Amino acid sequence: MAGKTVKRADLCDAVHAATGVPRHDSVILVEQVLSEIGEALVRGESVKLSGLGTFTVRNKAERVGRNPKTGIEVPIEPRRALTFSPSDVLKHHVNGTS
Repeated sequence: MAGKTVKRADLCDAVHAATGVPRHDSVILVEQVLSEIGEALVRGESVKLSGLGTFTVRNKAERVGRNPKTGIEVPIEPRRALTFSPSDVLKHHVNGTS
């Protein structure tokens, strides 16, 4: 899968090929896993996937921003931001080190 964007269908195909479960069941499985991750993040929980990394939600306060074109200050509303911290295993795998 190198050199392209991995999509849900690619993940479903990989699960089907690796486990031998029917394609329809692999689609349901991938959708359920992704849905559970999303729901946990919506609840404000961190999601740690061993060997992959940790997804967390940060609360960002209101702040003043500036339009770079006009220089006019504009308020930026408070929001929740999703962050991902890769595990050391993933970092080493991407960099080809042990």
